[in-house]
Amino acid sequence: MRKDYDHPAGTVHSLWIDSQSLKGNLLGDPARRRIDVYVPAGHEGRGLPLLVDLVGYTAGGPAHTNWKNYGENVPERLDRLIGTGAMPPVVVAFPDCFTRLGGNQYIDSAATGPWETFLIREMLPFVEERFGCGGDGRRGVFGKSSGGYGALVHALRHGGSVWSAAASHSGDVGFEFLYHLGEFASALRHLVDHGMSIETFIRKFEAGPKAKDTDWHTMMILAQAATFDPAPAEFYGVRLPVDLETCEIIDERWANWLRWDPLRMADDEAHREALRKLKCLYIDCGDIDQYNMVYGSRILHRKLEAAGIPHIYEEFHDNHSSVDYRMDTSLPLLAKALS
Repeated sequence: MRKDYDHPAGTVHSLWIDSQSLKGNLLGDPARRRIDVYVPAGHEGRGLPLLVDLVGYTAGGPAHTNWKNYGENVPERLDRLIGTGAMPPVVVAFPDCFTRLGGNQYIDSAATGPWETFLIREMLPFVEERFGCGGDGRRGVFGKSSGGYGALVHALRHGGSVWSAAASHSGDVGFEFLYHLGEFASALRHLVDHGMSIETFIRKFEAGPKAKDTDWHTMMILAQAATFDPAPAEFYGVRLPVDLETCEIIDERWANWLRWDPLRMADDEAHREALRKLKCLYIDCGDIDQYNMVYGSRILHRKLEAAGIPHIYEEFHDNHSSVDYRMDTSLPLLAKALS
């Protein structure tokens, strides 16, 4: 579904990596992972900047290289942007980071796995050595939703040392707005039909044959719990930060979530200094985002402004869904900053 057939198509290489860090993970997920790598037409990759695409919850990196109805996949978008001169050529990696809990937030977790370690210590060297791209000062990370969160947290933790540019589209920011009490109450109501057992719910979900929207929503909350507050002694490392009977917040567990909220992380001077070392930091969010991420995004923008941290913040009139078109803005910014 290319919008413009006048520009040459780049090549997507499908590679496989046998991860050492992911071996023996609690969820029993495979350590062998696929990484699709886009190389623009007329290039072999050598000397080009490297961007890494972190996809949203329920997806894996190769989902962005698949055929897409009534629209471009990301390689086709790159062909158009590079072909028209809107952005300089770059290599883009699409790592598969899917888990049996539906995805992850791209940080290390004793439950979902050491995904931050995988991305930085294994995936990056693997791609850079193969194609001769990226390297210090020439790496960027971008994503939407959970992927936007991952890009933002990686920038906060590794800006200037690993990553030199980052873009977050509708990323998870402001956990009180996003994971408000109603979300936990909804998950508890859904667990009623499963004897209030997280294990029973997950096993039924995995057995199929069909998952409802409410099933996926509950699974997402459980996946976040395993990410931000892992409990390896529990089934799949999942425990909720609320009392299962009264839905009252358990403060010490909720505190484990909040320390991973970019709003809290941005209060730490070491994280602010990492952001200052970036060549480009781009953040956007729809002004009617149905998951309330716009409110946390606005607060983060104000915090960054007050701290004197260079960044670009934009809002657009749309919700959280089907906003890949925003990459037409972010990808040229990242590529130009790294070129």
